Amino acid sequence: MRITVLAAGAWGTALAIAFSARHQVTLWARETDLVDDMRQRSENARFLPGFALPQELALENNLATAVAAAELVIIATPIVGLRSTAQSLAALGLKTPLLWVCKGFEVDTGKLPHAVIAEALPAVHSGMLSGPSFAQEVAAGLPTALTLAATDRPFAHDMARALHGGALRVYASDDLIGVEVGGALKNILAIATGVCDSLKLGMNARAALMTRGLAETARLGVALGAKKETFLGLSGVGDLILTCTGDLSRNRRVGQELASGKSLQQVLAELGHVAEGVPTTLAAHRLAERMGVDMPITATVAAVLQGKVSVRDGIGQLLSRDPGEE
Repeated sequence: MRITVLAAGAWGTALAIAFSARHQVTLWARETDLVDDMRQRSENARFLPGFALPQELALENNLATAVAAAELVIIATPIVGLRSTAQSLAALGLKTPLLWVCKGFEVDTGKLPHAVIAEALPAVHSGMLSGPSFAQEVAAGLPTALTLAATDRPFAHDMARALHGGALRVYASDDLIGVEVGGALKNILAIATGVCDSLKLGMNARAALMTRGLAETARLGVALGAKKETFLGLSGVGDLILTCTGDLSRNRRVGQELASGKSLQQVLAELGHVAEGVPTTLAAHRLAERMGVDMPITATVAAVLQGKVSVRDGIGQLLSRDPGEE
């Protein structure tokens, strides 16, 4: 299959490397200097250093050229760039099947990615590729399991079969909303568990935080139309475990650094990569309030990020809540 991956960040580059073993892949980046540097070094030294780019991987910075012969387009931008990228593809008259891998809610509208794509490219078959996956491990060829979700069940199964192979196991799902919500909210909980670990509150606290956080995730997901059982799968509890416990998690690192006393602005500046959990927290909190869904952990993380409460006061508020039913 001819695959074009749009955006050469860490995740886009990792997917391009992984899929190059079995497919004809083009990796596109908007920045001419980044493409030139990757060609010279055979490595994405800026976003994924230490991993050689396959010789057969094509590199391109012209969008029209990159997608002209593609049989599948994968948008790997952060969610902040999803709409503009989709609109650019619409302007080119794209009819090619499309997947996205960004996780979160669009900040200005509070919409999930599928709603953004539906507005920009309503006639294109599309879906999401998600699940517990660090870019570095995918690029290294380590075993990884992902979910490919689409409302069109045959499309989801066809794409999953096409991308499944080697160290990548790809499972199909027709619960697109559930997969999107699981992928988005785990980043909020990773910030919370980063705080918990940095303050040395213990593994009991971390387990409780993750479990109650998963309950919050399911409540919002079901309210939006998701299937509850989806949150027990790869894109729910699987992604949650990885992001909340893995040292490669950017969002967990945000929580750790906030708990050490740094400001959010300082943390994000030092991170050097996008931490989707920060804008997602604020968007999810607004959505939960609007829908009347109880999400105390999300509300606390939002208050900390907005500077309304300190990290320790936020923890205190959660611990002082009245007991409820499991």
